[in-house]
Amino acid sequence: MEKLASLRHLFVTIFLGGFSGCVVIPAITDVTMSALCPGQDECSLAIYLSGIQQAIVGVGTVVMTPIIGNLSDRYGRKALLTIPMALSIIPLAILAYSRSKTSFYTYYGIRAVTAMVGEGSVNCLALAYVADNISEGERTSAFGILSGVVSAAFVFGTLAARFLSTASTFQVATLGSMIATVYMRIFLKESLPNGDSSQPFLKKEPGFLKDTVPNGDSSQPFLKKELAGIISPLDDNSDTSSSSSSSEKIQGGGFKKIPAVGDLISLLKCRAAFSQAAVIVFFNSLADGGLQASLLYFWKAQFHFNKDQFADIMLIIGVTGTISQLLFMPLLAPRVSEEKLLCIGLLTGSAHIFLNSIAWSFWVPYAAAALAAAAVIATPCVRSIVSKQVGPNEQGKAQGCISGISSSAQIISPLIFSPLTALFLSEGAPFYFPGFSIMCIAFASMIAFIQSTMIRAGPPISSQLANNCNCIEP
Repeated sequence: MEKLASLRHLFVTIFLGGFSGCVVIPAITDVTMSALCPGQDECSLAIYLSGIQQAIVGVGTVVMTPIIGNLSDRYGRKALLTIPMALSIIPLAILAYSRSKTSFYTYYGIRAVTAMVGEGSVNCLALAYVADNISEGERTSAFGILSGVVSAAFVFGTLAARFLSTASTFQVATLGSMIATVYMRIFLKESLPNGDSSQPFLKKEPGFLKDTVPNGDSSQPFLKKELAGIISPLDDNSDTSSSSSSSEKIQGGGFKKIPAVGDLISLLKCRAAFSQAAVIVFFNSLADGGLQASLLYFWKAQFHFNKDQFADIMLIIGVTGTISQLLFMPLLAPRVSEEKLLCIGLLTGSAHIFLNSIAWSFWVPYAAAALAAAAVIATPCVRSIVSKQVGPNEQGKAQGCISGISSSAQIISPLIFSPLTALFLSEGAPFYFPGFSIMCIAFASMIAFIQSTMIRAGPPISSQLANNCNCIEP
């Protein structure tokens, strides 16, 4: 409990940031429809643009999330967390100012850029931060609590959206995002693997100037800042090292921390459980991305839902998910294996999507939302399995790799499901089945479930073992 208490500032930061992101979700569909197709309940342009933006963001996060996660292993979680949290303020501020057609397109473009960095990075860095501070045995519960905090932010954000006007929603979101960033910078302690709480961006390493600046000349402050960020800490005998040794240290420093494709492939080859988890994450994210791109537009076209109905359903999902992760998962995790909890979560998630695809009345989405109580436990379970397959010095890399795989699914998903949704909601559908695209999403989720029944996670890699070998076969 003391270790969990040490994460309180992280939980507050994630809650405030999550609240700011979730409070706008029920409203953004109406804002998009009002800007692009005023007075209509079905708009193919809105579906296509949302899908294109999601694909663009996915391309960026595939590249950026592994890099940010890997760099955080060297420079610290807090230092890298500042970047996505600060960038998230900009698009919210645009719609807080105006929701005209021009403002919407400005928001659309800027959010596509900022979300490339922030969409998966905050979650990746938060998971790595938890892994730095929590032992392997307690990590599943800790990840569940972190997911519960995200769900709680979702609940309060959705509840606030239910009673706020559209204009006030974006103003509150902007203010909340600013408070989250400031709070994080003031209260959250830096975290590095092996318990190092220093800040390498700001830390002066002893002796590095003598090797990197001729004659110890300190007249080039900009150069010093750059070198301080890329050169590994030198030992006390650094003043006797040769210039060739210095060059090797420069080449072997920070630039090698940028992950190559080979680094990510080696992680996938390292343990069978890691590669199986990657497959699960891919198909589960493919389903999640499809729901994100299509479900709200399906509800609006089929049942004429608006912001308030969206908020009501999301509130049910958020409340049941929060109770599940904060109350039930900490009790079940020590007694039930992660693999079994993962299977349960994916199976109920598939059932939730399938029920929405055949929804015959307005109350069916409300009833299906209750299944989220079990569905939300899948993500912390698979993240915990991944975390135990690598050592403490590779938590950022591993979580970044999984986030990158998730983002690659986010690229593919809207390219498949957005056109499919637009087609079957239009009058030119080949046959009448408005929820056909949603059912296809359910099939993707079922593939993740089938794969989860085959996963067999090996024992956690201890710190000493992780430091002595790069790849361990089960």
